[in-house]
Amino acid sequence: MNASAESKPGAASAEPPLVIERTPPVARITLNRAAKYNTLSAATIAALGEALAALAGDEPIRAIVLAAEGKAFSAGHDLTEMGADRSLEELRALFASCSALMLAIQRQPQPVIARVQGVATAAGCQLVAMCDLAVASSTARFAVSGINLGLFCATPAVALSRNVPRKAALEMLLTGDFIDAATARERGLVNRVVAPEALDEEIARLTTAIAAKSPAAVAAGKRLFYEQLELGIAAAYARAGEVMACNAVEPDARRGIAAFTKR
Repeated sequence: MNASAESKPGAASAEPPLVIERTPPVARITLNRAAKYNTLSAATIAALGEALAALAGDEPIRAIVLAAEGKAFSAGHDLTEMGADRSLEELRALFASCSALMLAIQRQPQPVIARVQGVATAAGCQLVAMCDLAVASSTARFAVSGINLGLFCATPAVALSRNVPRKAALEMLLTGDFIDAATARERGLVNRVVAPEALDEEIARLTTAIAAKSPAAVAAGKRLFYEQLELGIAAAYARAGEVMACNAVEPDARRGIAAFTKR
């Protein structure tokens, strides 16, 4: 299968912030600022949002892998864009754009899988937490380390606290300490941990399993999963029942049920 690559432009003299490879049924978005530890600059945030929007309606794409070049998956926000000369309004706009990106990942119809090959800190750790699934190299490490600079990682806390137990999340947020990949898996931040050389093989195993399923069921199921988490249990069951009923009349489900009952 041949890959077609598309790059999103960054600054005129810089490397493009992303490289996009579309090899149906999988698309791979690679953070491409290795020299800057793949920090989430305003340009990178915008490019990621555009890439996800373009892939949302791409029917042959059943899963999206979010990867990175270099030693770091992402070191979080670009601190040069948060310098002392930035006004409160500018900083509000920066964090709002990042939050919009995180929500776009959750709302993406295809599952988004983080391929974590290195360090993920602050908003980079937030990015891992917001992806639907995550596979990490055994050498990866994770932290929400803004507190070490006098800045509590408030927006990363939203994602982190929805992935790991509260006390574990707050310990990371208050100390800024790193955890290794094995600990991240124990706490639920990542799904699987493998040797660095096995990372792509494990990602392929996961994307193949997802791509074999009904895309309508996957998209509706992902949407429902996040919706019901924010509801009380009675409302969650009501919403889930409606989604399941609608799913059951979809052609894929009709065929699947008919095939099973004829066994």
